[in-house]
Amino acid sequence: QLQLVESGGGLVQPGGSLRLSCAAPGFTLDYYAIGWFRQAPGKEREGVSCISSSGGSTQYADSVKGRFTISRDNAKNTVYLQMNSLKSADTAVYYCAAVRSVSAISSWYEWVNYYVMNYWGKGTLVTVSS
Repeated sequence: QLQLVESGGGLVQPGGSLRLSCAAPGFTLDYYAIGWFRQAPGKEREGVSCISSSGGSTQYADSVKGRFTISRDNAKNTVYLQMNSLKSADTAVYYCAAVRSVSAISSWYEWVNYYVMNYWGKGTLVTVSS
């Protein structure tokens, strides 16, 4: 069964940057669209960003648009989330998740409403604090 492993979380000051990675040791992610989600203390989980299986489509939540960038390197079997200009409101556990056979994602609305994730990682903690 596909297992997703997140890494790259940590403590960073406001305005700083982090890059999260999502890998699937022993499996190929080529046929999966990948989403990043986060859950802050006391809040519901929310979507952050997504990328299609080909990497040709990316979408972002309004709260991170212009600050976060999702990418994938299928040769390395890894998906990344580059997070810049971090704010205290970005503090959360970040999860990656996979859904099979999504080659294109036309809008954030589509991603949020049409797809159910097949696999989830265990998360990595990001703390933005001075």
